[in-house]
Amino acid sequence: MSEMTLFGKGNPLVNSDLFKSLRDMNKMLAGGPGSAGKRISIKGGRFRLFVDGEQVSVSKEDHLNVVVVNAAPISRTYYEGTYDPNNTAAPTCWSADTRAPAAEVPADQKKAVRCADCPMNVKGSGQGDSRACRFNQRLAITLEGKPDEVYQMQLPATSLFGDGKNGKMPMQAYAKFLDAHDTPIIAVMTQMVMDENSETPKLHFKPVRPLTEEELQVAVVAKDSEDAIKAVTMTVAQTDGAKKKDSEAGTKNYNPAKEKIIVDDEDEVVEPKKVETKKTAKPAEGPKADISALVSQWDDE
Repeated sequence: MSEMTLFGKGNPLVNSDLFKSLRDMNKMLAGGPGSAGKRISIKGGRFRLFVDGEQVSVSKEDHLNVVVVNAAPISRTYYEGTYDPNNTAAPTCWSADTRAPAAEVPADQKKAVRCADCPMNVKGSGQGDSRACRFNQRLAITLEGKPDEVYQMQLPATSLFGDGKNGKMPMQAYAKFLDAHDTPIIAVMTQMVMDENSETPKLHFKPVRPLTEEELQVAVVAKDSEDAIKAVTMTVAQTDGAKKKDSEAGTKNYNPAKEKIIVDDEDEVVEPKKVETKKTAKPAEGPKADISALVSQWDDE
């Protein structure tokens, strides 16, 4: 691999207020506080493209290069009984911040005032030893070569939590890794890779290359676009195989509260564990980082 730096120390963009503010998304993806018409699903361990609720293509590749332009906080959803992907009903209860049920949840459907006290947050409440209330996180992404098209993507818990080792980084570990190198995730082409050893759909992430200045400018515009905001808004979701009955979305008459909240069935129930890890030291020369060195740290042996 040829020598290439993510963002060199002499690059004026690195020290700009814009560049520094964009790193806030790293904190969101690393676990900090914090639907589009087009979306990418990983159902069945394949990258599937949906447009207006209908699947239009399935990738044969086990990886996909994307730019993460926006992200929502980690959320939770609970379906009473067994989740049915063909059932378009909203979940029984949900939380946009994993702390308390959303205000829109009917009072008789709330299992507790706080998520921490909820019986659906107890091991064994779901299938096997799992918890019935599911973690997930919504992203707004663009594909390499298509920077003007924003897609919604929902990451299941298996793709969010855990240690980054043996060439495999879940999203939180990946975001922390980038932040340790003073690089906002929106400024990097990220490769999402399917975990072939997982029984359920699971992704790992690694940096491919830095964006060019022109690509970054396009990504920044996409970050605050209407499609990106919809993609990371919990009350906006698209049902697989079901088209919208009207075209109000994106107009002044659009009311996201009327949308049904749908969670893909690839969202396996996995509880995050607090893991004590050594703090990653930042490069001695500041934000300079060799992309080949960064990638090699996470390549499989």
